[in-house]
Amino acid sequence: MGKKYDMAVEKPSQMDQDHMLKLKGISLAPYMQLATALIGKARFSGGNMFRHQMDTMGILIDYGYIDKILLKAACIHDVVEDIPGFDQNLILNADEDGPEVLKLVLEVTKKVGQLKPDYLRNIIENGSQNAKILKCADRISNMISLGFVTSDAFIERYCDETEFFIFPIALEVDYNMYQELISLVCSRRTYLEATGYFDRKKED
Repeated sequence: MGKKYDMAVEKPSQMDQDHMLKLKGISLAPYMQLATALIGKARFSGGNMFRHQMDTMGILIDYGYIDKILLKAACIHDVVEDIPGFDQNLILNADEDGPEVLKLVLEVTKKVGQLKPDYLRNIIENGSQNAKILKCADRISNMISLGFVTSDAFIERYCDETEFFIFPIALEVDYNMYQELISLVCSRRTYLEATGYFDRKKED
């Protein structure tokens, strides 16, 4: 069984002065610079992977997370996985937080040849609280992007994966993220019903 963490249940309506000052003291620029290597990586839903990194970080801030390691890792959470031969020393030496940031990035990085279910199951069973929170924010960003995906089969598969693997993670660490994920999955399944996708599957 996975570890039990203190669940975040209160979503701030706006950033207060203390959170603003904490965020002001976090230098994200070195990590944003590393993330620009993902600008050339196109996404299936449109846009590129750099924008996805920034979107994931924005979702974390939206949910009130101002932890410097978490935000820095969010900026670059896909660089090791999506850039072949990426030099991890670039993260280690980015600033004084580099070693902790790299540790978190590697927690949410799927290893070469690793099956997706095994990767997600490992996060459920062994992931740190920050890894689980980051994975939830990452999935929220990806689920929103599904609105621009035209492959019904892909949408169904991604919704199934979210229900089976990501719901348990979100339910453990952040109930508000869990609720948003449910809403996003329901929205995509409603779309599939409206397109007649499930009827076509029955006919097949």
